[in-house]
Amino acid sequence: MPLHKLEHFDPNYRETFGGDDVRALDLYTEGGDKVGSVADVLVDDDGHFRYLVIDTSVDFFGKKILLPIGLSRINYAARRVYVDGLSKQQVEGLVEYKEDVIIDNDYEENVRSVFRSPNSGVTYDRNTYNYQTEPALYGLNDQDHQTFRLYEERLIANKNRIKTGEVTVGKHIETDTANVTVPIQKERVVIERVVPTEVGKFVDPSELKFQEGEVARIEVYEETPEIRKEAFVREEVRVKKVVERDTVEAQDTIRREELDVDTEGNLQVQEHDTTTHEAI
Repeated sequence: MPLHKLEHFDPNYRETFGGDDVRALDLYTEGGDKVGSVADVLVDDDGHFRYLVIDTSVDFFGKKILLPIGLSRINYAARRVYVDGLSKQQVEGLVEYKEDVIIDNDYEENVRSVFRSPNSGVTYDRNTYNYQTEPALYGLNDQDHQTFRLYEERLIANKNRIKTGEVTVGKHIETDTANVTVPIQKERVVIERVVPTEVGKFVDPSELKFQEGEVARIEVYEETPEIRKEAFVREEVRVKKVVERDTVEAQDTIRREELDVDTEGNLQVQEHDTTTHEAI
């Protein structure tokens, strides 16, 4: 896995650490001897600290070396980094770190071999090795690097769209009996025999004309009803949806964790209202 300088991996790392700059810390042994200062930090692709780049003091050789992060104890309040068992002989045996050096698996193994305990039982295989193999070198001490997460509950309001019903609009046919009145006319012939006003009056034979087969024709008509059905638009129905808006208020009891600090003795405890980088 390639390694990156801290500033290249996170240009805003100072803000990430709440203003703390690990590159400004001095390196001390547990006995209180200053042996150098932190010049840089090398992190992996996930942002985990893997090495501190240490600029050794003049009492050593004034060269830069790589210190596996698991061997250090970072104390931002004291602005120091403590390291256990870093001796002059180890510094002499370490390969000097230079800015243009290519840090590959073999280079890292040369660094690890100086700090590795003879009783570690670790057999190096460049194809299978990972940092979790040696927590003594790359694991952070929980006692020296404790991180407390304070949790709080919040009410989260979301909306779910659920089906509350369904309206079906259709048509059906109803039958009924309708009555309609149509006036009609019928013609009929009425034959009446009446007594002539000149009954008994003498008729001159010269004026008398007898004709056989004389016929009077009268056409007789009547009206017949014509009933048919026609369709007309009786009513128009429009179907649409409207959205009604309402506000629903809800309340619940939420919890929040607060930090309790108990001290014994004459200690000075300084709290920083910052967020610790997840990589440490």
